[in-house]
Amino acid sequence: MKKKNTGKRLAEYNSIIKENDELYHKAARNFGMSDCAFWIMYILREEKGNLTQSSICDAMYQPKQTVNSALKKLEKEGYISLEGTGGRNGKQINLTKKGTELANQTIDKVIALEKKTFSGLTVEEQEIFIYLFHKYTDLLVANMQELFYK
Repeated sequence: MKKKNTGKRLAEYNSIIKENDELYHKAARNFGMSDCAFWIMYILREEKGNLTQSSICDAMYQPKQTVNSALKKLEKEGYISLEGTGGRNGKQINLTKKGTELANQTIDKVIALEKKTFSGLTVEEQEIFIYLFHKYTDLLVANMQELFYK
């Protein structure tokens, strides 16, 4: 295997990340959803209990305004309900029956394909992949601090 320089490897990594992002974008569009609505529905399927707007923002790394707009649309369309006291940020977000049906036809299919894809790796490859991705992200977070605290 030819040795590549760091810049070329980084460009290849960035290209892979963008390709992955595009796959999820296409899935969302295929289901007639915005990217934000898709990821909200995804989080609601994967996470169990006590999800608020704030916790969804944290999980998605998205601003509250973006998530709030998507939540309003999902609520208006009857896919989610907000329950509890307090403002929108403190209310629990739950899928309605209609939302659960939509998730069964869309998000659950994506999750099943992800599991199928991930199981194409050996357990050792899965562990290495996760370890290295975490390591890279942790290093990037540490190095990005230079930008944030100048």
